[in-house]
Amino acid sequence: MEAVSDERATTTLEARLAAFVDSHRARAVSLAWRLVGGDAAAAEDVAQEAFVQAWRALPTFREEAKLSTWFYRILVREAHAWRRRARIKQVWSELTGGEAAPRAPVADDGLQRRILAAVGALSRGQREAFVLVHMEGFTVAEAAEVLKTSPGTIKSHLHRALVRLRAELADLREEGR
Repeated sequence: MEAVSDERATTTLEARLAAFVDSHRARAVSLAWRLVGGDAAAAEDVAQEAFVQAWRALPTFREEAKLSTWFYRILVREAHAWRRRARIKQVWSELTGGEAAPRAPVADDGLQRRILAAVGALSRGQREAFVLVHMEGFTVAEAAEVLKTSPGTIKSHLHRALVRLRAELADLREEGR
């Protein structure tokens, strides 16, 4: 009897994840795009890999957190892993004399590229907190849950991120006056 109950629970959870994938795909790709620095192909790959990892890890999901929080935690980790792999590829390419992998632009006439570069230059914690709260609309509490940290840490990262972004993009503020 218990095996039937476990099977139903798994089927229900699988259905919930399938519905989640359908309804959150665009947001997942958008979040990944911002976390990896504006690379559309990489964002698609990161989101897809996060969905695959979530599907594989579904049996370990204990429902101690919301399904969305659990998934976005996986997505943030995958984006971090992608950035780490990209840095390693770039360093390896530079060491071996190969053509360097393209970097996020530091300065560009396009405002969007400029902002993405500034966000990309933030520390990992600052970038993740900033993207989740200010670009994706998560609350501080939700971001803290996704990143497995305290709301105070999120607030601290947000403050530092805003200070750095204001300094990095100060000339834009002067032009707007």
